[in-house]
This record gives sequence, structure tokens and C-alpha cells, in this order.
Amino acid sequence: MKRILIVGAAWVGDAVLAQPLFSALRAAAPDVHLTVMGPRWTHGVLQRMPELDALLDHPFPHGRLDLPGRWRLGRTLRRAGFDQAIVLPNSWKSALVPWFARIPQRTGFIGEQRRWLLNDIRRLDPERLPLMVQRFLSLADPQGRCPEPLPSPRLVIDLENQSRTLERLQLSRAQPIAILCPGAEYGPAKRWPTAHFAQVAQQWIAQGWQIWILGSARDRPVGEEIAQQVSAPLQNLCGITALEEAVDLMALAQRVVTNDSGLMHVAAALERPLVALFGSSSPRFTPPLSAQARVLRLELPCSPCFQRTCPLGHLNCLNLLDPEQVLASFRSVIPTRTYS
Repeated sequence: MKRILIVGAAWVGDAVLAQPLFSALRAAAPDVHLTVMGPRWTHGVLQRMPELDALLDHPFPHGRLDLPGRWRLGRTLRRAGFDQAIVLPNSWKSALVPWFARIPQRTGFIGEQRRWLLNDIRRLDPERLPLMVQRFLSLADPQGRCPEPLPSPRLVIDLENQSRTLERLQLSRAQPIAILCPGAEYGPAKRWPTAHFAQVAQQWIAQGWQIWILGSARDRPVGEEIAQQVSAPLQNLCGITALEEAVDLMALAQRVVTNDSGLMHVAAALERPLVALFGSSSPRFTPPLSAQARVLRLELPCSPCFQRTCPLGHLNCLNLLDPEQVLASFRSVIPTRTYS
């Protein structure tokens, strides 16, 4: 049995985009043993990928070297007998643990000054592989090829956990469910205004929909802002669901509106009817990969700027994105079944 260690992505959305890589590795060798080492906050989506056999915590905060800690972790992993490591991040720090672990084959793109840490080095051609999911997938092939047609990420759900979560949060399925995801970890330049989310929520509540807001604990104040601008009750679930619970709840949505965020990729991987809002970022690298997804963005001269906050101070790329465009988009989205 070949044993592969994948050094996983640090962001939830990137972790979702790695799922086709895991599927390709499994298809190439059905008896392969796949372990992903990633930050604990990504494990909630990794748990929803049946291709994986084991998860390890990558305990080093972003930007922190902790060379002794990486050396100790590498020595511990030597006993696991991994045959190959596939390093998804491009930083040199991310390649240290497989090197310390003396894993015989260490695969990854050249990245930042890490040629000496890898021995199965891939050169990235951005024109041939413009999407992150393509880049991840190419690491499964010795020649760096990417399959066509491009597979989309897919997540499965845990129906028992879904039922427990519904009961714990006292959520009802009596009305159709629309989910809003107003957060974005990268910064405010990726966040659609709360007043716009509230306007969409108000319209749908009037039509008989119930509104759930999903996000992390950091997003809870944003969820409260939306709730205060809506005349009827809604469910602000930000910060009170684990990520795996959010995945299972997302599977029940008939409509999702989200910023460019990790939950956008979760909704796409669950094939939910989705409108994704892009401001300072671009869908050309990490779009939501689903036929049920619609991307909305304004082609302003100043965007995408890829900044955390608007450098011009007006955030027109999102402020001028009218709620009516979101409402109109769902009139052309084909409804899909729920996971229940």
C-alpha cells in the first residue's frame, strides 16, 4: 500500500478545491492511503471527503517558522512510513516537515526558494493551469497533466450530524431555506454591504423563505447588523456551528448568497443554487466550480485590486453591486434537491 502525506492548504476554500486531487490519487491507486496534514480549522471540510483516510493537525500559525517544532513533527512522522509527500502551499516553510520526515518523494511546485526541500519539482505554467484546482490536480500526475473535463470539488454530508445540528439549534425545515454568508476572512474589501444582504433577506422573507446566516464567530457582528435591518426574525448562526455542522446545514439550502469565501466553495461543492459576489478579488483563479453557481462582479477599472481594504476608500466594486442583481440571478438558477 502506498502511503501519501498531503500538506494541505491553509484556507477553507483552498481545502475544498483540493478534493479533486484526492479523488484523482484514489482513482489512480484504489488502495492508496491518503493523509492530509492541515490546520485544524480546515478539518471540518476535509472530514466530508471520503477519499481521505486520516487527518493530522498542522499546528503552526500562518507566518510562524517554529523550526524546532517542525523538526520534531517531522521526526515523529518518520515512523509513519510515508512514500510520498505532496505539498500544496508554495511557501518554503510548508515543505520543511516532509523534508525533516525523510519522505522519499516530495512533490510540489518550485515555490519560494525551496528547490532543495523537494525532489519531485514541478514548474508552474500559469497560462496552462490558470485555476487553483487545476494546479492541485496536476500534482497527481507524474507528467503534470490535468484531466479534461475538469472535475469539480464535491463534499458529502453526514445525515445524522445534520439532524443533531437541526435539533440542537432548534431549526425548522417547514419553510424553504435561504442562506447568507456575509463574512470573508481576507478582509472588508471582499464583503458585500450588510444593507444589501438585508434587502435580499427582506424580499425573500416576504415571499415565505426563512433566512439562515452562516459564518465564523468573527462574522457574528455582521450577522447581527443584517438582522437589525430586517423587520422579521432570521437565524444568525455565525460562530455557533462547527465547520462540519455548517457544511451539513448548507446542504439544506435552496438559495445561497455569499462573498468570495470558504463557504462559497462549500456551497458550490454541495451543488447549491448559489450567487457569489466578487469585489476586490477575481473569479479567474478560484471561482465557485458548479453549474449551479452564478458569479456577480462589476468590471470597474480599479478591480480586482486584491487588497484587504479598498485603497480608494469607496468600495464601489461592492457598494454599487445592486441587490436587485442578486434577486434577478436566482430567477435563472435551476432548483436542486436538498440532502435530507
